[in-house]
Amino acid sequence: MKNELNGVAPLIDLGVIRAEGEDAAKFLHGQMTQDFSLLGLSEARLAAFCSAKGRMQASFYGFKRSHSEILLVCSKDILAPTLKRLSMFVMRAKAKLTDASNDYAVYGLAGNAIESIAGAPPSAWAKVDIGNANLISLYPADSVRRALWVAPVAEAAPAGVALSLDTWAWGDVRSGIAMITAPIVEAFVPQMLNYESVGGVNFKKGCYPGQEVVARSQFRGTLKRRAYLVHCDAALKAGDEVFQAEDGSQPCGTVAQAAPSPEGGFDAIVSVQVSAAQAGGLHLGAANGPAMAVTPAPYPLLADI
Repeated sequence: MKNELNGVAPLIDLGVIRAEGEDAAKFLHGQMTQDFSLLGLSEARLAAFCSAKGRMQASFYGFKRSHSEILLVCSKDILAPTLKRLSMFVMRAKAKLTDASNDYAVYGLAGNAIESIAGAPPSAWAKVDIGNANLISLYPADSVRRALWVAPVAEAAPAGVALSLDTWAWGDVRSGIAMITAPIVEAFVPQMLNYESVGGVNFKKGCYPGQEVVARSQFRGTLKRRAYLVHCDAALKAGDEVFQAEDGSQPCGTVAQAAPSPEGGFDAIVSVQVSAAQAGGLHLGAANGPAMAVTPAPYPLLADI
């Protein structure tokens, strides 16, 4: 694993939304599952933007480049509709939202590429500024350190050996944190992807779209779906249905994110009914489809309250 996941990858599948203005943090605070009002310059946030029914329409890595400028890094395939939806709520707020994808380059750093940077933060969701670049520490993948490098396009790329996008995507999967892409928009409430356990939901902040549903799911102990890691010899992609061997009538889960494994086959994050994951016998596409080997997420889950 450590030999595979090492180097620098240009993340051309990610885009950037810029929020500017004196009300930018307050506005985002009212729309996201995370606290942006108290966001410091040395922190980042994993956050979701939900529908009124608590379903995730987008997820972001968010951080402040300055006191009046916040960047939201998300999957490029959902950026335009997400920007449109968010902009509908700006109204009188002194905040301006724009697509800044052409202004910033985003790279993924793993292993030695991070360890060679003095002052790189070891803990997830910490941020440091290196010249005009911002380095955001992410969750590790099988103990390998990972980070995002976001910088104006005119800046030099970070140093390190080349890392393929497929290998970076595999590390994303192995970290156990799925990001929302077009095939899974509105498929999950945050807890179905374990967001409450990896710093993606703040239960102490004020209201946001879907907040009542998200809070009720947590505090009433009604979480019946969780995210797990799986391996399958067959190709997997986001949106694929997962079935349990004893019940071919309806799917028990959905593939949230997948990538080819360097050792063959595919690894994926799946959101599955807890009872089905515990019973075993998960299959792709049908009850007798290709088998999936299931392992728990690589972090402790926040216990139901």
